[in-house]
Amino acid sequence: MARIPAHLRRTQCPRVAGREGSFAALFQLDLPGLFRRGYEDPYLVSCTDGVGTKLKVATLAGIHDTVGIDLVAMSINDALCTGAEPLFFLDYVAMGRDDPPLLESIVRGIANGCVESDCSLVGGETAILPDMYQEGDYDLAGFCVGVVERKRLIDGSHMEAGDVAIGLASSGLHSNGYSLVRKVVFEMGGLACTDTVAELDNRSVADILLTPTRLYARPLRRVLSRYRVKQVVHAISHITGGGIAENLGRVVPDHLQVEIRRDAWEVPGVFRWVQRLGSVEQKEMDRVFNMGIGMVLVVSQHFAASIRSQIADCGIETFDLGVVKPSAPSDERVVLV
Repeated sequence: MARIPAHLRRTQCPRVAGREGSFAALFQLDLPGLFRRGYEDPYLVSCTDGVGTKLKVATLAGIHDTVGIDLVAMSINDALCTGAEPLFFLDYVAMGRDDPPLLESIVRGIANGCVESDCSLVGGETAILPDMYQEGDYDLAGFCVGVVERKRLIDGSHMEAGDVAIGLASSGLHSNGYSLVRKVVFEMGGLACTDTVAELDNRSVADILLTPTRLYARPLRRVLSRYRVKQVVHAISHITGGGIAENLGRVVPDHLQVEIRRDAWEVPGVFRWVQRLGSVEQKEMDRVFNMGIGMVLVVSQHFAASIRSQIADCGIETFDLGVVKPSAPSDERVVLV
């Protein structure tokens, strides 16, 4: 489990009446201790998300120790888009029946994700709901809180023509598009979790589909802590459902446009496999999946090479995706050319 920092103090944790095996974890924020770090005008940033129907693949495969990483990543990667430093995380697990080994496997993944993100896992809740879930089914929700100095808040407002879009490689499908993936792989392709895929290094279907969402906290913390005076990172976008155009487009001002070159990166084989197996149109692939780009940073062109180098030092491949150009409000905010 991640270490609880000094500014988080756990109080008495009473068991909730009428719900066997669950409890309420109460924590107090020691604000003087937190802001002793030197914050002048901090914002607290909160995010929540789930894992979606990727959980059905985990249940089908009987592998449950990676979806907790997905749960952490979906919230923490979103919080990072504001420039926030993740502080703590809580989880909610709903199950059809009490299953301690299953719960332990899920929470192990959550703890691993928090450790990798340098974020404290301070508590959680387990709900046993037999009337809501069939035996073996479960659902997850996660909640992240972070902090960012007001003057360091990243919201796209500093973006300008000439800025460079840097793509950070994804680990694969991440946690979006699994309704389509399951239909393509299991129904149209007729594959089972134990089948292997020759074009993907003979990996099993389960291994391919359950690859955890990449966590970007450490590389982004490294970059953001490097530039304390100048605001050189002008926008950050977590690429989830909706693809690059929709997610990045939310933070582009209406007088600018980001032009992304399709040939700037090689689309990973897992996406080509899904597309071929299901005869999925390119437009639908772009709309549903990250296509190999898990995060996009829009940065000052003068610092782009240095930022790419810093991220590469953390073991993550980066790509020079394109540039920011002047645009009319009626134009699309992001175009792939």
